[in-house]
Amino acid sequence: MRNDPSENYNRLFEIASSQAGYFTARQANSAGYYKRLQHYHRERGNWLLIERGIFRLRNFPGSRWEDLVRWSLWSRSQKGEFQAAISHESAAMFHELADYLPMKVHLTVPPGFRKRIPEGCVLHRGTLQPEETESQMGFRVTTPFRTLQDLARQAGERERLLQAMDEAARRGLITLVQKENLKVPTSFIEVP
Repeated sequence: MRNDPSENYNRLFEIASSQAGYFTARQANSAGYYKRLQHYHRERGNWLLIERGIFRLRNFPGSRWEDLVRWSLWSRSQKGEFQAAISHESAAMFHELADYLPMKVHLTVPPGFRKRIPEGCVLHRGTLQPEETESQMGFRVTTPFRTLQDLARQAGERERLLQAMDEAARRGLITLVQKENLKVPTSFIEVP
C-alpha cells in the first residue's frame, strides 16, 4: 500500500515545526520518507543537510533558539533518544540571567556519552533528574535553579553569579529558600 505524499509531508512538517524546522533522518523515516525519498529531497534542495543525519526544511523561518535545537538533535543516541540538555552559561543565557553570553554552547550529557566533542561545544558530564530540566521547542534546558547550581560549582565571576541569583529570585524563577540554599564558593574570580 502506497503512502499519501501529503500525509507524509504533514507528519514531517509537524515534527519539524516542533524543532525549529529541524529533523533527523530517523524522524523523516517515521513520517514515511524512506532512504531513497530522503536522498531525493536533499538533492532537490527541499531539505538542507545540516550534518550527518540532521536536516532542516529549506523555507522554514528561523528562530532565536534554533542552534540549541540543532545541538539537541546532534546529541541523539543510536536509538534516536536526545541525550543532552542545554546547561551552565548557555542555560543562563536562555533564562536571561545576568549577562551570560557564552562563546560556545554548554551541554550536560550522561556520563557514558561517547560522541566526539565538536568545535563550538562544551560538554559537562552528569546525571540530570527529570525535575532539573524543562522541555522547550525541540530541546531540554536545565531549570533556573539547576543552572545556578551548575554555575556555582565552577570557577567564574562571583558578581555575575550573585546578579543571576538575584534576578532569578526577583523574577520568581527560584524561591527565596532556593536562593539561600545556593552555595557560592569564596574562591570565585573577583572582577575589579
